[in-house]
Amino acid sequence: MLFGKRARVISRILIVEDEPLVAFDNEHFLTEAGYVIVATVDNFADALPVLAEQEVDLVLADIRLRGEGDGTDLARHASTRGVPVLLVSGHAPPDEPGLAVGYLAKPYTDKMLVSALATLDDHLAGRRVKRLPPGLKLFQRA
Repeated sequence: MLFGKRARVISRILIVEDEPLVAFDNEHFLTEAGYVIVATVDNFADALPVLAEQEVDLVLADIRLRGEGDGTDLARHASTRGVPVLLVSGHAPPDEPGLAVGYLAKPYTDKMLVSALATLDDHLAGRRVKRLPPGLKLFQRA
């Protein structure tokens, strides 16, 4: 498309966050930025049926979640379905190749989150990423 916006690789997002205010803020900011929020849940068990029943382009998941399972378990499950995961946390993720496509350190601002998703979109589309926004780390895909 000439002089238009590129088609996004990421448009439909599942938010998995157990801090209600962070989840609400993420929903709001991402909706304002043009993303579709498929669902917002606060635990691993509630995320599984969403992944099974909905079209999801990206899971935005906190590492530490309520109940059984955490964000890393969710990332492993999502990878079996071909859905990339961006982990968000104040705690660094384990060094496990292929676990997630990236990590965004908390705390982050709405601008940092939107910038991280735009960078991640370029990365997933195979476009060259020149500079990472603050707090974002991309991982090599397995």
